[in-house]
Amino acid sequence: MGVLRGLLAVAALWALTGVARADLLVLVHGYLGSSHSWEAGGVVPLLERHGWRRAGLLRIGPAGIERRPGPGAEAANKVYSVDLPSTAPLMVQADLLAALLRDLKTRHPDEPLHLAGHSAGGVVARLLLVRHPRIGVASLITIAAPHTGTLRAVEALDETDGSGPVGWFRDLFGGNLYQTVKHSRGVLIDLTPPHPGSLLHWLNLQPHPDIAYHSIVRPGPTGMGDELVPAFSQDMNSVPALRGRSRVVVSDAAHGLAPGDAVLLLGLIDKSSWKPNR
Repeated sequence: MGVLRGLLAVAALWALTGVARADLLVLVHGYLGSSHSWEAGGVVPLLERHGWRRAGLLRIGPAGIERRPGPGAEAANKVYSVDLPSTAPLMVQADLLAALLRDLKTRHPDEPLHLAGHSAGGVVARLLLVRHPRIGVASLITIAAPHTGTLRAVEALDETDGSGPVGWFRDLFGGNLYQTVKHSRGVLIDLTPPHPGSLLHWLNLQPHPDIAYHSIVRPGPTGMGDELVPAFSQDMNSVPALRGRSRVVVSDAAHGLAPGDAVLLLGLIDKSSWKPNR
């Protein structure tokens, strides 16, 4: 396992020098996020400054796949964002993402496709790789993703348990966010730590495609993890099927997206051919 600390100065410098490429980067948001999360976190604006142009937004609408082209649709290096129903079970999200990526690959068949997933979006992207391995993804980069689950999901399930008089009280006074979380029980169950019969228990034992894997880990002030996901869970090497296969980069940011993630993404995309000796 290659563990890198900091911003990988050499790799980042290489990525930022404007070396000619022709790649696709697809950004997958996390739970309760949207395509706008990457904009609000400052990631897409910084990518744009370094030659990765906004190529469009992809989503599934009532009539099927909806494409909203961006100004960089004809650029060499293209950034696409997706909108997924983040409160839906992970398998639903992964299959919708597969449909979007197949559509994208029909329009860009010869350009390497890189996936970047934040938080639960990283698990969605990895689930896509296992369920749809022939789509042709070159690399997966995850940021603060709960690959071996998070106890925060367990706590959210406990707090939104609607049984008994306490549940009635929460229904009455919990507010819109409470209702949103309550109706997210499917995805929250998927994000609980692996146990027999759970999605993560199954997923983490499945064969994964032979591509480049990169884990961006937020250790938090104590080194144990950020406010939502333990550090070990963010490391894809903690997944039995991927042990020793993921490059790790440590980032001091909080759980949310930050402009520095753009620098890390650029450096890791340039390392997309990296694979460990096995």
